Amino acid sequence: MKAAVALSALVTAATPALAATYLMSESFIGEGFYDNFDFQAIADPTHGRVNYVDQATAVAQNLTYASSDSFILRMDSTTVLDPAGPGRNSVRLRSKNTYTKHVAVINLRHMPQGCGTWPAIWETLEATWPAGGEVDILEGVNDVIPNAATLHTSPGCTMPMVREQLGAATQPDCDTAVNGNAGCGVKFSDQTSFGPALNAQGGGWYALERTDSFMKVWYWPRGSPNVPVGIADRNADINTDNWGTPQAFFPGDTCNIAEYFDAHNIIINLTLCGDWAGATFNTNGCAGSCVDLANNNPGAFTEAYFDIANIDVYTVQ
Repeated sequence: MKAAVALSALVTAATPALAATYLMSESFIGEGFYDNFDFQAIADPTHGRVNYVDQATAVAQNLTYASSDSFILRMDSTTVLDPAGPGRNSVRLRSKNTYTKHVAVINLRHMPQGCGTWPAIWETLEATWPAGGEVDILEGVNDVIPNAATLHTSPGCTMPMVREQLGAATQPDCDTAVNGNAGCGVKFSDQTSFGPALNAQGGGWYALERTDSFMKVWYWPRGSPNVPVGIADRNADINTDNWGTPQAFFPGDTCNIAEYFDAHNIIINLTLCGDWAGATFNTNGCAGSCVDLANNNPGAFTEAYFDIANIDVYTVQ
């Protein structure tokens, strides 16, 4: 990876531009998630074996829970499902506000884990997708490590394979019509960035910076000495120039960020099986049938929950 970083320094188009100082504009913590996010009781767009419920149902079934410093989002882990009925009750949240140029910092204590699970924290504008773009901050399936940050767009947005980042690029074309909507992803260099390894260390921080010139995604494990000033103590202002090399860097040289990405909502969701987790279930080391597991083994999903300490959004003011 050091060789790749050294080589990328010679590629002008793949060198990060300087960022800016940002001021905290919103902070979501505990009960604040109920006030600032909508519960999307919709059919799962990724065809997962879940039933997304409304807020009243989520609260009544303890699928969401808020305390002074934590917000829990989980799926049902007690009910055996009727194979002919709806999927396992779960939750999908969408922020009420949308964002263009901003930094989102996610302080995560625990993420959903287990075969069949497909958790994600991401940004998009569903009404215009894929024309309005999508950026995945945290996403993966079946506990496969590491985390990957990925862009999905309409045709014409590409990324250089070599650029100044810690992670490894997966493919150059971000077009949703290419390679089964794989997107132009970056696999993180840190193997603790997803699944049981993340949870074992008490989580960590993920951060997305979006400007009109680039996007960057960072990750810092809990207890890391490299957590930047202002992240853990949630300063009112931050300077991303001091954050070091990101895990994922998406330059705008061959993808006009302002053109390909609309103002985005933040989305947090947890599904099962479906187009990705189900399609790769056995090749990811999970035995049997994903749908059978989802239907018949509720105890397999006791660890399928998010524990979010807070999400802070910063903007240039």
